[in-house]
Amino acid sequence: MPVDAAVYASPLIFNGRVIVATENNTLYSINLNSGTVFWKTHLGTPVNASTLPCGNIGPITGITGTPVIDPQSGRIYVVAFLAGLVHKLFTLDAIDGSVLSQRVVDPPGSSAAVEQQRGALSLGSGYVYVTLGGLFGDCGPYHGYVIGVPLAGGANVIYRTPAARESGIWSPMGATVSASGTVYVTIGNGSETSSFAYSNSVLQLSPDLKVQAFFAPSNWASLDATDTDLGSVGVTLLPDIGRLVSIGKEGVVYLLDASRPGGIGGQIAAQHVCNGAWGGTAWLGSTVFMPCADALVAVSVTPGSFSVAWRNGQARLASPIVAGGAVWAIDVDTTTLFALTPSSGAVLYQLRLNGGQHFNTPAATEGYVVVPAGNKIVAVATA
Repeated sequence: MPVDAAVYASPLIFNGRVIVATENNTLYSINLNSGTVFWKTHLGTPVNASTLPCGNIGPITGITGTPVIDPQSGRIYVVAFLAGLVHKLFTLDAIDGSVLSQRVVDPPGSSAAVEQQRGALSLGSGYVYVTLGGLFGDCGPYHGYVIGVPLAGGANVIYRTPAARESGIWSPMGATVSASGTVYVTIGNGSETSSFAYSNSVLQLSPDLKVQAFFAPSNWASLDATDTDLGSVGVTLLPDIGRLVSIGKEGVVYLLDASRPGGIGGQIAAQHVCNGAWGGTAWLGSTVFMPCADALVAVSVTPGSFSVAWRNGQARLASPIVAGGAVWAIDVDTTTLFALTPSSGAVLYQLRLNGGQHFNTPAATEGYVVVPAGNKIVAVATA
């Protein structure tokens, strides 16, 4: 199914419809079985990428972060980057695509020209959470932000990283929200400083975005100096064992206590497992699947330790999902979709997509896996 611009966001599937967002600030609702378009809504002119001081999305940049759907209300929440340099949160009716509301989410004092909304949106505690970080190239006076927009209306709640600049919250995973409403995010490298300012950290935030606790590697300062973000991958929460798993550009996995992440150097366990990771993770039981530069890596986790279960070097920088008895992931170098056996990483199926973007992530429902592939969407029947 062709669409009007590049697709960076993951598709969403809701009531037999595939919701697709493009860099042209267009949302589509597509019949999962036939590819017929139910509706198409254009939210406004995207930004001409050549007018930005840096970045790696072009020639236009509009919707990059994955939207979120509230299945109870049937509403879609999505952030569009609009000409005039403003980020707006739109609320749409999932049935007919009508725009129900819109509001600016750029925090006071921020510079929208150097902030990018790459992270997936999240829902929890009556808020939709939006993350912001810098553009590729780290230009300008950007900061990392989490913005909580109340679903019932009212003022936004905002967390801003305290470093002088940088410390973006840019992972395409966005914020991870626990069943109790705790919000976890990972932070990128900050401007160099002699005192710790939450760069290269995992933050535990309250639903109204107050810092409750944090973790940072003991070498956070050298990670700052070498642009080796911990924040290139979001936080994986394993609720059954009360653990967090974090990995970044250094390729070191950190196992953390979900209730007390441990402060500086306070991890339960740490181990170098790959040549750096970028994108999003998936998990099944106590196994976490990680999108590394040299392989898709499966890590088996216990409350006190972890070990590498397998690695598949055919799927690289591939943000995975688990569906239909397989791990599905798109190798970004070859734009090939892989289905792997969760227990061993053996290849069950592969499909050349002939198109794709950084961090593209599949979606799934009963009988189908749906994948972005450049300026089109591909549905694969798993049967």
